[in-house]
Amino acid sequence: MQQPHPAPRPGPASARPSEATGRILVVDDDPTVAEIVTGYLVRAGHLVDRADDGPAALARADAHWPDLVVLDLMLPGMDGLEVCARLRERGPVPVIMLTARGDEDDRVLGLEVGADDYVTKPFSPRELVLRVESVLRRTRPAPAAVPAPAALASAGLAVDPAARRATKNGTELALTLREFDLLAFFLRHPGRAFGREELMREVWGWDFGDLSTVTVHVRRLRGKVEDDPANPRLIRTVWGVGYRFEPAGSSGPENESSEPEGGSGGPAGGGPAGSAGADGSGGPAVREEG
Repeated sequence: MQQPHPAPRPGPASARPSEATGRILVVDDDPTVAEIVTGYLVRAGHLVDRADDGPAALARADAHWPDLVVLDLMLPGMDGLEVCARLRERGPVPVIMLTARGDEDDRVLGLEVGADDYVTKPFSPRELVLRVESVLRRTRPAPAAVPAPAALASAGLAVDPAARRATKNGTELALTLREFDLLAFFLRHPGRAFGREELMREVWGWDFGDLSTVTVHVRRLRGKVEDDPANPRLIRTVWGVGYRFEPAGSSGPENESSEPEGGSGGPAGGGPAGSAGADGSGGPAVREEG
């Protein structure tokens, strides 16, 4: 299959449009994938830095802190999981993980170490750009003319959307981008059950994607807001539906399970960027675009 031909063709290190909408660090040891992804991001108006391994990625991030990182999981030497963890140690930054592995455990592990999303090769570069822009929109403060969302508080939890700050009993919580958005959404809708498809649409802003993304983020969020994550009292699992935020923190008997309907989840809507299908068998890493 012929690879898509990006335009413009950026240089090997970085691409700098005159008016960038976001600074993106692309980390991939496959020069073809890196070039195609960079081309599409530049054409969408982003400033792009590139690195082909973990140490180079960390050095570039230290030199120019990115607004978002597109990070390949299978890097030589220091893999993407370690790079993601080291970036998190340096400061908050959204991460979209690229993986050529079809094993769900690898994708979930990427989310566990703090990636905000993953995209499985082969992927559509246009869909990747849409995901990048969706994440960037959520990380930026609202324009001054738009009133900031009101602060939220319930069950000892407090969220300030304008400051992107969340606390539990006065102690600040270290939340990723999606964990923060998910907690804020639950606090806005106490007592209401939401399916994972609804949460993906309302919190992630996507009509497609692997539903295990929601499952993992709920599990991570429980680990930070629950007194006993193994016996959650605030974010309850509603069997056959999804999840419900219970501000009273009741723990009475309920038809619950560790997972909502569908277990760890499959694709919702089958969108190309979130669908599985790459198993390292040698096919092209980027889908041809018509």
